[in-house]
Amino acid sequence: MEKQSFISLLSSNPYPGRGIVLGTSPDGLKSVAAYFIMGRSENSRNRVFVPTPDGIRTQAHDPNKMTNPELIIYHPVREIENYLIVTNGDQTDTIRDAIKNLDLKKQDQDQNQVKIAFQSALDTRTFEPDAPNYTPRISGLLFPDGGFSLSILKSYDGMPGEGRFLHTYQKDGNPLPSFEGEPVRVSLDAPNAEILANTIWDVMDEGNKISLYVRYTDIQSGSYQTVLLNKLSSGFRGRQIY
Repeated sequence: MEKQSFISLLSSNPYPGRGIVLGTSPDGLKSVAAYFIMGRSENSRNRVFVPTPDGIRTQAHDPNKMTNPELIIYHPVREIENYLIVTNGDQTDTIRDAIKNLDLKKQDQDQNQVKIAFQSALDTRTFEPDAPNYTPRISGLLFPDGGFSLSILKSYDGMPGEGRFLHTYQKDGNPLPSFEGEPVRVSLDAPNAEILANTIWDVMDEGNKISLYVRYTDIQSGSYQTVLLNKLSSGFRGRQIY
């Protein structure tokens, strides 16, 4: 599969919807996770990312403007047992609960069990009930060793400086055309989370972008840096690094 520039793909598409990138930093020492949301309606655009003890959740910037929380208020990122779950909906909790029920003892066996749990959890879900778009549910699972799985339930080895890009819509439209094909092989050239976050944020369509999450995790030590960017702020700074 030909590797493409993630930044070029993103900058040339004004509305890919929600997107997940999982991969590995150029030096091969850090796993990479990025998740963004975009929106066209006032209800969708009235959101920010806020940190939680195990990841992030979406929140209404102005609660008085929130008309329907279904499908837009959820936990996009949750961590359990050093596995990072990234999705575009409440299937994050479905996957987390499946992993939580495992009896994990040995590392090599753990990862196989977790992969099966990831697939089994997603087998219970379908596309979003938002006719006529029928938005796909995209999901990713980042392993402690830098490997990862995406919602097509295909596993990937983390290769230095590259990742896979998955998003909900091919482009803007009415109705919105769903993403087709396999996750796109993309280059990840940024050496740290802050640089990647700034680069992604700068090329996302100004009118449609809402929030961005980027995390770089050291594969050996497990330490990580996270960057949150919000177009709006609601008691939280527009930029957070932790």
